[in-house]
Order: sequence, then structure tokens, then C-alpha cells
Amino acid sequence: MAGFVRELERRAGPALRLEQRAAGGVGCVVWDAALVLAKFLETGACPLARRHVLELGAGTGAVGIMAATLGANVTVTDLEELQELLMVNIENNKHLVTGSVRAKVLKWGEDVTEFQPPPDYILMADCIYYEESLEPLLKTLRELTGPDTCVLCCYEQRTVGKNPEIERRYFELLQRDFELEKIPLERHDEEYRSEDIHIVSIHRKHRNSPP
Repeated sequence: MAGFVRELERRAGPALRLEQRAAGGVGCVVWDAALVLAKFLETGACPLARRHVLELGAGTGAVGIMAATLGANVTVTDLEELQELLMVNIENNKHLVTGSVRAKVLKWGEDVTEFQPPPDYILMADCIYYEESLEPLLKTLRELTGPDTCVLCCYEQRTVGKNPEIERRYFELLQRDFELEKIPLERHDEEYRSEDIHIVSIHRKHRNSPP
């Protein structure tokens, strides 16, 4: 299938080269939220060296592969139909990886035993746009996170159609089990930032926290 390459500049060393697909679903291109989250990781705000990192809904793998170039041991996950694209991008950028990176199938809502123990970080970029995926995604997050797992969720705020309602519902459900903290725009990469792209840091609520 025809593809086209998106380059993502890095602060140190050659750019990531990310193949995209001209035809296919939403996972086949590098979305702006993925660029913003990948470049946020480069700011050093989160220590990634030798950390266990899992990316959900990885698509092209941009965010997870960036984490692997920063020393993390990364598993990028998505549906079966995205595995070939993920593996192409891992292969194309393996010379830049200082940690490790592998691709695996993970369908939200299904068994996550093989991804245990809980990772240090879970990365998500633009994963909240299908209403029917909210409950399976939240189930997966509850089952994957441990008390010390940090979830970084980056999303583009969309004002058309059902997007605002889906976003509101997602965060309402999320707050039943998790604490949320928005990362201020000034802490994002100075070039890769936008007023309508948000990064939220998410942690499990402690069991003795009030509901």
C-alpha cells in the first residue's frame, strides 16, 4: 500500500522517519497530538531511561518510538491491522533507539495479562474520539495501571459534532478511578504546542481517597 514519510525532528541526532499510509483508518497517519506528546517527552519532564512504557492506540508508533530513543523499554500497542505499519516504523528507526521497542496487539477491553506487571508510564495520543470505545478503554486503563503508573494522555480538543460530549463523558468516567492534572502549556515543547492540544497526567486514586 502506498505510504508517505513524516519526519519528526529530535533535539539531538537525526529525525524520526515515520511512514504513514495514504489509505486506511485513523491510525495510519501521525496526528498533531502525537507530535505534541512525543516532543513533550523530549523536554525531560518525565524520566524515561530504563522505564517500562506502554503506548495505547499507537497508530504509527511516533510517541512510543520517541520514548525508546530516550532510553525507555517500550511496547507499542494497537489493533492487528496496524501491526505491519508499527513494525515498519520500528525497523526504520531502530538505529536511534537507546532503550528497546516492540509492537503487540492490544484490543481495548480484552485481557491484558501479558502486559503485566503495570508499566511505569502509559502513553496515549488522540485516543478519545469514538463513543463506543470509551468503556473498553477505561477498563483497559484500570487493569493496566498500578499505584505508581503515570498515564500521559494528549488530545486535541474538537468542537464539532459529538466530540465535546464524548470528551466530557470520558473525563467524567475517568475521574471515578483516577486523579487528573493538566500539564500547563508553558511546559510543552516551545515549538510543538497548541492552545487546543492538551496533555493530562493521570494517576490511580489511592484507595483511602474520598470518592
